[in-house]
Amino acid sequence: MGESPGSGAGEPPGSPRPLRIVLADDERMVRTALRAILGAEGDMEVVGEAATGAEAVSLVRELRPDIVLMDVRMPEIDGIRATEQLLAGMSEPPRIIVVTTFENDAYVYDALRAGASGFLLKRSGAEDLVQAVRLVARSDSLLFPAAVRALAARHAGERAADDAVRALRARLSERERAVLRLMTGGLTNAEIADRLGVGPATVKTHVAGVLAKLGVRDRTQAVIAAYECGFVRPG
Repeated sequence: MGESPGSGAGEPPGSPRPLRIVLADDERMVRTALRAILGAEGDMEVVGEAATGAEAVSLVRELRPDIVLMDVRMPEIDGIRATEQLLAGMSEPPRIIVVTTFENDAYVYDALRAGASGFLLKRSGAEDLVQAVRLVARSDSLLFPAAVRALAARHAGERAADDAVRALRARLSERERAVLRLMTGGLTNAEIADRLGVGPATVKTHVAGVLAKLGVRDRTQAVIAAYECGFVRPG
């Protein structure tokens, strides 16, 4: 996505470039507040704003940011469709954080299923916003794991057929299945490594294997897939 860290013009060799962020929300006041909070961080840069879903898709394709803060309900096309279009149409799409008013909204789950990496409540404080952006950029843990699990358990539907569970188990090695179970619990790579008694690099390799075999792009979609096929049961 864009330049690699340290490749920005005028930056000292080896210095990481800021995370490039696009804000997509139909309320100017919300965008202004988000820009003020994120712009105050030395490792973040808001590079664009969009007031509709269609504008967001066009702007993100042009600017190729690292992170998009995407409102769920916007004119023209909503945040869910915008997320789907971006993930389907870009070879290296950004990570998308859905910004919403209600965490239990079915729209949030649909956005996560569409490929969003997490969600953030509009009433969240400045510190939560900044931490959420950094966590999603780092991508070694779930953003608000308890809430993601609750959404998956609520919306995944009836218990999956046994053949769906068997198919998933067949695709994953025994160690990958163990890693996936710990991922659904919201554990970071370091925590998984400690639990399994292996090194962080080994866990990173297993996580990559899980994502590839499930055909998903990040941990959030892996957790949703685990619930929807019945590999993990609600509760």
